[in-house]
Amino acid sequence: MKRALVLGVLIAVGGLSLAAYQPPQQQGPPVVTVEKVKDNLWVLRGDGGGGNTAVFATANGVVVVDAKNPGWGKPILDKIKELTPKPVTTLINTHTHGDHVSGNVDFPATVDIVVQENTKTNMEKMDIFKQNNNRGMAKRTFKDKMTIGKGADQVDLYYFGPGHTNGDAIVVFPALRTAHLGDLFAGKNLPLVDAANGGSVLRYPETLNKVHGGVKNVDTIINGHMPNQTTWADLKTFAEFNQDFLNWAQAAVKSGKPAEEAAKEWKVPEKYAGYSSSVSPLFGGLAGRLQRLQDETKK
Repeated sequence: MKRALVLGVLIAVGGLSLAAYQPPQQQGPPVVTVEKVKDNLWVLRGDGGGGNTAVFATANGVVVVDAKNPGWGKPILDKIKELTPKPVTTLINTHTHGDHVSGNVDFPATVDIVVQENTKTNMEKMDIFKQNNNRGMAKRTFKDKMTIGKGADQVDLYYFGPGHTNGDAIVVFPALRTAHLGDLFAGKNLPLVDAANGGSVLRYPETLNKVHGGVKNVDTIINGHMPNQTTWADLKTFAEFNQDFLNWAQAAVKSGKPAEEAAKEWKVPEKYAGYSSSVSPLFGGLAGRLQRLQDETKK
């Protein structure tokens, strides 16, 4: 799957430091595109913008999920004004990475910013917040579950364990049977695992299965980077895909082969039609995932 942009993250893997990583800037001004998902719910995308942004118009204001790369906060807010005259009241970040939180700094100080508690800790390490006097930093956190609003305007936040990071929030719009899963399910490919921010190769399938079993009455998923939505059944298949990868990876680690050599042997099983075989080089690529698994197994 073609990613809109490599993640702007705070991480160091395999000697490659990304602590000062700045995402490549798009050519020309940011252009935000809109897709209506359900009544009062849209996805905002943009070439070079980073993660998918959800916009949910409630009776009293707008709830936004994820704020993209640096420089995209204002274009997001401008586009929201075209969709509804209601003010933005809440911003939820699914996790800590720069292509999901950097736009926070452009949001008004009145906006309530909510994240999973581990994500706030991770965000506090990020230069973009330090350089902006902590503007855009999370104001409220939750551990396992939080509910915002009620009735048709209700938004449920869940955390089921480590995967992409150690703070991946599941954002559910119950009345619309829709959930934003961020980069825990970014797309139909091998997911990135950010070891420095608590991500886990070992527990990834378990976490996905907990999401699938623990959240009810959802049929539509807004993924972290896909150009279209997936289904709740797709999440189950994605969990199975990650379990199959984990089984292969555990055998590869047990074989004693160097991670770089073992990584060359991975192939997407044929049963996962539509899954990309490409693996992002971020976080050490496939060899980095094997190393992360080895490190986790030693604990």
